[in-house]
Amino acid sequence: MPDRLDQFVSQRSALSRREAKRAVGAGRVTVDGVPCRDAARKVSEADRVCLDDQPLAAAGPRYLMLHKPAGVVSATRDSDHPTVLDLLPPDLARGLHLVGRLDRDTTGLLLLTDDGQWSHRITSPRRDCPKTYRVDLAEPLTDDAARQLAEGLVLNGEDRPTRPAIVTQLAPDRIELTIAEGRYHQVKRMLGAVGNRVTALHRLRVGAIALDPALAPGDFRALSQDEITSVA
Repeated sequence: MPDRLDQFVSQRSALSRREAKRAVGAGRVTVDGVPCRDAARKVSEADRVCLDDQPLAAAGPRYLMLHKPAGVVSATRDSDHPTVLDLLPPDLARGLHLVGRLDRDTTGLLLLTDDGQWSHRITSPRRDCPKTYRVDLAEPLTDDAARQLAEGLVLNGEDRPTRPAIVTQLAPDRIELTIAEGRYHQVKRMLGAVGNRVTALHRLRVGAIALDPALAPGDFRALSQDEITSVA
């Protein structure tokens, strides 16, 4: 099925849709050897499309990062709220699944793919894939609370303590928290267990893949080959 040129470029490169549109406008994209500045032009796999003189390979497994905004549900469909797949062009969204989830009010890095083995390497509890969050708190974090988070603590309703976390203080009421588990509402429950409350939660990193600062909320781009292969 033909795609818009900017969409075609975005799906087959590390550029976001917005960056791909700018690249087309700047004359960096050729179609069958001829520069094309029309981002809306329809192209297909039969066309030879190059970015900066490098041919863009036919679509294989797809790997995307998305900057999830608040208010969007981490699901493939929902009758009451928009989903992260609604942020993607329908042709691109088809067949993708979410690599883990974020709460509706949580923002930041969300990964999507159609490669089940790749996503399993991130989400499997046996893999210990670290995830880093920026956490805004209702109250300043005390030294004792930071120590409990770092050592591991028992969450309400459970009898097995959390694994040790990495706590980096950014401000009295803001921290970076890195955990290697994915328990239900874990970050919020961990801060609740030390007598605090999360007021905003933003995921910065999954493994070695960091949220691209150029992506505005709702934007997405393909992962680079280095980002894909960082998931061992």
